[in-house]
Amino acid sequence: MDEIKVVLIGYNGANNTGSEARLLKVIDDLRAVCGPGVRITVPSLNVRNLRRYLSDEDGLRVVAIPAIYYFTLRRLVKESDMMMLVEGSCYMDTWTSTLLNAYLWGTRFAKRFGKASLAYAIDAGHIKPGNVGKVMRHASKTDLIITRTYNAAQRLNDWGVTAPIVVTADTAFDFDLPAPLPEKRAPSGKVGMALVDFHLWPVVFRPWGRKRDCYRWPYYYSRSSERCRAREDLVRGYAALADDLIDRWGKEIVLISMEELDEPLVLDVRSMMKHPEGATVLSSRERNAHQMTQGLRELDALITSRYHAAVLSMAASVPMMAIGHDKRLEDLFEEVGTKDELFIPASRHIDWQDVERRVTMLMDEPDRIRVQVRHGFDDQMRRMAQNRVLLKEFLAIRGWCE
Repeated sequence: MDEIKVVLIGYNGANNTGSEARLLKVIDDLRAVCGPGVRITVPSLNVRNLRRYLSDEDGLRVVAIPAIYYFTLRRLVKESDMMMLVEGSCYMDTWTSTLLNAYLWGTRFAKRFGKASLAYAIDAGHIKPGNVGKVMRHASKTDLIITRTYNAAQRLNDWGVTAPIVVTADTAFDFDLPAPLPEKRAPSGKVGMALVDFHLWPVVFRPWGRKRDCYRWPYYYSRSSERCRAREDLVRGYAALADDLIDRWGKEIVLISMEELDEPLVLDVRSMMKHPEGATVLSSRERNAHQMTQGLRELDALITSRYHAAVLSMAASVPMMAIGHDKRLEDLFEEVGTKDELFIPASRHIDWQDVERRVTMLMDEPDRIRVQVRHGFDDQMRRMAQNRVLLKEFLAIRGWCE
């Protein structure tokens, strides 16, 4: 073929640093493997945000997709030669079943219209029992699923998915990677906190609701009096933790909003601090993935609830701990070998004394943890290198590259 038309289905245009870095790397992989003959379509609920870092140019177009996406998604897949699922949080409903359904519909349409389908370095996490059968039926129609963790592949197998599954690593590990990597760098005095409001999720479908609770009509955040109280506890806990890092270790705090919707929580934490002057905000609403990555790699330590804050900082061997509400961070820390010491599952009532104990370990033993992070990063990089190899093999079988 003189050209191949590919549609990339994912969480595009949400001012989400991780999704942005992943998408840019997937486009790089496609162009490296296919050459100038590839024609890429990127659908988005918010093309204005997407065009902050992608522009309509030769071989690439950005297409608006409505919140009720069925017919537009169907048309885009039918017009393509290949459908790629490029969202990391693919086979999970932690955020909302709506996104899971969109990815499964993309696979169904590809099968219906005889198009090639590839899930590219994606994840599988928590799904409600009612969604297991749906994932089994429709994910099994995928020509190839590449997962970014071994546990994700095991979950798909456990759910009965019969599509071929290969394990590599996330596409973003070498995003903006300097060559060669510096062996050492001077301390910056900065500790990052990449925060998530766990109590907004999942987003649910409603015909109406409060404006402040609207993610994008007709999808609304989950709200209840209990959730609001849990959020207040989260703000107080993070604010106290940030103040403790300033008082005990003399650190400057960087409050990190990896996705635009994290920013209200970040700002509330800063306003609750005794030392708000000691905290700055690094926000994906204002900065692109390149700028966010640079800020992450300057940190002396990281406390994160965002998967890609961990991924993008690992190249600089940043010591880190996590408070995670889904399987992604837990699986990553397990593969790095730091899960038992430095991962805490999020809940409605976080044990802040336990958090403080692990933060103390993080601050007192940075060199030991840095070595573990670096070894984990090297392993992820070796696995990640297989993404492009598998992509080339997948396309070569279909006569789309040599």
